[in-house]
Amino acid sequence: MEEQRLQELIDRYISDRCSPEEMQLLAALISEGDERLLSGIMDRQLELNTATAEDFPGVTEKITAAIAAKISAAKQKPSPVVPIIQVRRWKRLAVAAVILAVVSTGVYFWQIRSGKTDQPIAFQPNSPAIIEPGKDGAILTLADGRTMVLDSLGNGILTTQSGSKVVLENGQLSYNNNGNPSTEIAFNTISTPKGRQFRLQLEDGTRVWLNAASSLKYPASFTGSDRRVEITGEAYFEVAKDQKRPFHVKLNDQTEIEVLGTQFNVNAYANEGSINTTLLEGSVQINNRNGKTRIVPGQQAQVFAGADIVKVLNEVNTSKITAWKDGVFNFENASLFEVMRQLERWYDIEVEYDKGVQNYEFFGKMGRDLSLQEVLRGLEMNEVNFKVEGRRIVVR
Repeated sequence: MEEQRLQELIDRYISDRCSPEEMQLLAALISEGDERLLSGIMDRQLELNTATAEDFPGVTEKITAAIAAKISAAKQKPSPVVPIIQVRRWKRLAVAAVILAVVSTGVYFWQIRSGKTDQPIAFQPNSPAIIEPGKDGAILTLADGRTMVLDSLGNGILTTQSGSKVVLENGQLSYNNNGNPSTEIAFNTISTPKGRQFRLQLEDGTRVWLNAASSLKYPASFTGSDRRVEITGEAYFEVAKDQKRPFHVKLNDQTEIEVLGTQFNVNAYANEGSINTTLLEGSVQINNRNGKTRIVPGQQAQVFAGADIVKVLNEVNTSKITAWKDGVFNFENASLFEVMRQLERWYDIEVEYDKGVQNYEFFGKMGRDLSLQEVLRGLEMNEVNFKVEGRRIVVR
């Protein structure tokens, strides 16, 4: 069935507007084991807050029974027997489902792809100490070497650099030169430790979001014929348009991004396999020793460690890649090791692996405001086990 027709059918079922013929079609799709249907119904129920975590054990049976009851109520001929799709079969279909917890932004649906058929493991906390999620915060290092811990400062003007007032307001750092740029070059650096994220607005109006364990080096006031910054870690940019002054993001000694005005995400963590630049709007160019590579919205440029060749991916899931700045983990097609690297940075933990740990592929969303224990509960219910020793997590 086409995706658009399937979504229409799901919406009609949720709003109780299905015709008898459509109810029969739903029953047939469940009989065929169409995981898109069941996942879609659950997602819509969660979005509309018509279901909670307690509703979803035996979810297939509940949806099947509800459909059968509506068919019977409509006094239709008895429908064919619809086989119950057990969790074990779901796993063979690679769609085992678990609901995590109600968070401030609603209930997020978590799923894991696995070829195994074992029953889920019950969660037993290994440590009474709750590890809270990360929060807004950063360290500002000024050109003269002075440092400011932004977590503990209140709103107001912090200092003046190169004629720009440095203002902290509601968790954002801004530079304002009131239209009088200085010729003095003073580089500031803002860095986020593990468990912190931050946003700032540069002197030219460019907005930057910094993920955990990242840094941005930038001038307090842009001078000359271009605008240059350097990053480590991960950042999301909304670059102010200025045709006369291109914007350059230095990633390392070999690679930089050149742009006039656009929105893009850069993931340049040292422990990831590649530096990834994902474009949402406008146009950017990746410059390195191998030449220049231009990408368009929806594409991602990958530069692998030790290689000069730029690989371009088409039609990437940009909402997954930028979910972090909106307060969400999006683990679509993420491996266990990728998931744990993200948790390391956000919860300021150390992760180790026992020998023989298998890789899994996940999909689904979670709020970044969950405690680490809530995250681990979801993972343990899907055949991944942990030993928690303070801030040291052993994957078993």
